[in-house]
Amino acid sequence: AGMASPQGILFPLEKICVDWQQRQRAGAGLHNLGNTCFLNSVLQCLTYTPPLANYLLSREHSQSCRQQGFCMMCIMEVHVKQVLRSSASAIQPWAVIRVLRRIGEHFQHGRQEDAHDFLRCTVDAMQRACLHDSSNLGISSEATTVMHQIFGGFLRSRVTCLSCKEVSDSYEAFLDVPLDIRAAASVTAALEDFVKPEQLDGNNCFKCSQCDKMVAASKRFTFHRVPKVLTLCLKRFGDFTGRKIRKVVEYPECLDLRPYMGQTDGEPLLYSLYAVLVHSGDSCCWGHYFCYIKASNGLWYQMDDSSVVLDDINTVLRQQAYLLFYVR
Repeated sequence: AGMASPQGILFPLEKICVDWQQRQRAGAGLHNLGNTCFLNSVLQCLTYTPPLANYLLSREHSQSCRQQGFCMMCIMEVHVKQVLRSSASAIQPWAVIRVLRRIGEHFQHGRQEDAHDFLRCTVDAMQRACLHDSSNLGISSEATTVMHQIFGGFLRSRVTCLSCKEVSDSYEAFLDVPLDIRAAASVTAALEDFVKPEQLDGNNCFKCSQCDKMVAASKRFTFHRVPKVLTLCLKRFGDFTGRKIRKVVEYPECLDLRPYMGQTDGEPLLYSLYAVLVHSGDSCCWGHYFCYIKASNGLWYQMDDSSVVLDDINTVLRQQAYLLFYVR
């Protein structure tokens, strides 16, 4: 028993192109328009996501978009084109700031926001724009939009009854993977923790359909279908105080997801790092965000608001990363 097949495919997977269509140096920086470094750094990471940039630059969305008013896809199309095609050294991202409350009603211009929260809300707003004309397709088709075909994957949650060994699987779509780093010194260690089986017992018992009673069970998450673009969020703002976990967590330039799959035998599933979003400062409420991106010419740049500076992979791999972006 696998996952249900979607009734309709909104955007075919084979149309996703993960290689840059043209090579160029990094585009424009983004002016800080009042505590907007969280927004600037997220927008830059999205702009240098090759399959997304290819799709937005093709203008396929806007050519058929019938939405009245706010459409995040159309806004991003204009933004990415402006950044990558502009001759200016920096542009003002007013088009996005103007719709901040539409992206997430809790956002306020002028206030420092959480970059991961802004990424989630922006991708969700783009996802809603993709679904605008296809409300009747059912839940499994919602995972076939261009956004899901780029960023989305599926996790399998497998619960095994410890009495009769009955297995029950469920699947959930994800657009990014939050990783607990409190006990991990590296991303690979955090991914190992992520797929470690967890005991369900005591108050957490599981109702087994075979035994027909509450039983102790083991539950394990694994990757079932991997995304074209893997977004990892290192949970640095762990507890309710908002205090930050400042430790160094190592992350590789090349990551193999195969060991974290339900099916661990088979070809390696290799991902290559192309963007790193960094938070500097002591708590989620203040500090500064900037990022490193790999442009289509294969070179790394530090993007810090309006400043765009050539950098190298060694610097990139030594950062206090908050978000990591990998492409298949």
